[in-house]
Amino acid sequence: MSSSRNVILCADDFGLADGVSRGIVELGEMGRLSATGAMTNMPGWRRAAGDLKPLQDRIAIGLHLNLTAGSPLGPMPKLAPSGVFPNLKDLLPKALKRQLPADEIAQEIERQLDAFVEVLGQPPAFVDGHQHVHVLPVIRPALIQALAKRGYAERVWLRDPSDKVAAILRRPIGRSKALVVKSLARGFAKAAHAAGFETNKGFSGFAPLDLSVSAESVFEEAFSTLGPRPLVMCHPGYVDEELRALDPAVESRLAELEYLKSDAFDDLLAERRLRLAPAF
Repeated sequence: MSSSRNVILCADDFGLADGVSRGIVELGEMGRLSATGAMTNMPGWRRAAGDLKPLQDRIAIGLHLNLTAGSPLGPMPKLAPSGVFPNLKDLLPKALKRQLPADEIAQEIERQLDAFVEVLGQPPAFVDGHQHVHVLPVIRPALIQALAKRGYAERVWLRDPSDKVAAILRRPIGRSKALVVKSLARGFAKAAHAAGFETNKGFSGFAPLDLSVSAESVFEEAFSTLGPRPLVMCHPGYVDEELRALDPAVESRLAELEYLKSDAFDDLLAERRLRLAPAF
């Protein structure tokens, strides 16, 4: 595959539940993904993080900034007065109206970064956001400032969850969601670059939460019309009771896991001359 091109395949949500973490580790060991983002506020992070250490030289391990699932790592009386993060439908309108508490957001970003470094002993390779919250108003500048203050520019890359409209329109699965996220992420890459951070160029992997579309179809489409520095997100994992209590995307995770382990996925990469890589 001397003429193959690199693509980052990133499994989101490491630490969300033990079944999700176990599935991601298995894929990393098989060479069937090249990055994963960790939710360091979740109890499952510390339980499973040790399993990532043997993979540190093989896949990129990043922070999956989380402000919509589980509990914050410190008090957030304005954003999470009950001790539990709001869901996205409640957080999003406040973000768009610039009504999120910037000081609390900044402090929680620091705590989640600290929790990553404390366990793995190094900065994250990249930062993105659970449900793409990292690109939202208030959160976006707080994240970029926190990373820049730590001297992470040119060391840590940031996920831009948008793509060119033409590319999105050629991928019908999850198209509406992709267009919405693109609008929310407008200007994110420009702000990241201005602060010295690299970003991907090209993003795909949007999929329905149910099994209305096969995992094979999702990935065949996600690995098409790729940008110059492409990143494909995925959400594989085993189903357990912990996951069922946290996330409606359950059976689709197992379907993704099984497909990514299959010969069919290996054949897809070979046919399209793609190589999974941890960096651009």
